[in-house]
Amino acid sequence: QVQLVESGGGLVQPGGSLRLSCAASGRIFSIHTMGWYRQAPGKERESVALISSGNTNYADSVKGRFTISRDNAKNTVYLQMNSLKPEDTAVYYCSAYLQPTYSGYLNNYWGQGTQVTVSS
Repeated sequence: QVQLVESGGGLVQPGGSLRLSCAASGRIFSIHTMGWYRQAPGKERESVALISSGNTNYADSVKGRFTISRDNAKNTVYLQMNSLKPEDTAVYYCSAYLQPTYSGYLNNYWGQGTQVTVSS
């Protein structure tokens, strides 16, 4: 069993900042990629930021404002969100593409989601 637990969401005014955290626990042999996705009401889930072996990838809409980082020792990924805009409002989901056992296959796991609301 693998669990991803997110924290750090909430309500913030435009221009403000939030930091999301996601800790992976359970049966984990190795983690290949961790990342953040988001889904706004009426829209499809979209990739926000991914990190793998030190390489990062960002959606164009968040470049220069969001920073993803990872603590491999803690199996934790962070998303620092600055200069937040109302259009960043969404449920943010953590994901981890990982191998649960030495002989197991890579599979993608999801957190339960955390709400981020940007509003004055």
